[in-house]
Amino acid sequence: MQRPAINIAPPERVGRVLIGVIGLVGGAVLLASAGSAAIAVLEILLVLAGLDMIVTGVLGHCPLYKKLGHTPASLRRAT
Repeated sequence: MQRPAINIAPPERVGRVLIGVIGLVGGAVLLASAGSAAIAVLEILLVLAGLDMIVTGVLGHCPLYKKLGHTPASLRRAT
């Protein structure tokens, strides 16, 4: 299986991983003390969003960027 092309600049990749870890840990901590089902659902969504940020940061590929045709200036090839 071919790896998708990198479409996230290195500084953004680092930021995504850091924010993802914060979201994942924060959501897990909050989930441990969830008071209602609605709050638990929101905290699960926070954990999932954190996981998504970590995965896209590590892989360097964002499917939404690809769909929108976005390429950071630092990754564009000089023509």
